[in-house]
Amino acid sequence: MQTGMNNQQAQALMTQPPEIMSTKDHLYVNDMLSWNLLAMKKMHFFAQQCQNPEVRAALEQAGQMHDRHYQQLLQQMQQYVSQPSQNMNQ
Repeated sequence: MQTGMNNQQAQALMTQPPEIMSTKDHLYVNDMLSWNLLAMKKMHFFAQQCQNPEVRAALEQAGQMHDRHYQQLLQQMQQYVSQPSQNMNQ
């Protein structure tokens, strides 16, 4: 019984993300984009207000991290958006 379940679980593992994005996935990624953009803006604002150079540097670093995450998510979204048009042209 245990071996049968392990085989089923092994077959269900995804080694790559699916080629399509569900509406729920799309909405969640949009939320993540919004969260990262807001966090990036807040870090920039607070860094500008900060007097302590060490704290300012830490806030700027955190803002840059959120900017990288935002850019990565945006690139992923653009790949999903551009895929249908590429498939139609072939």
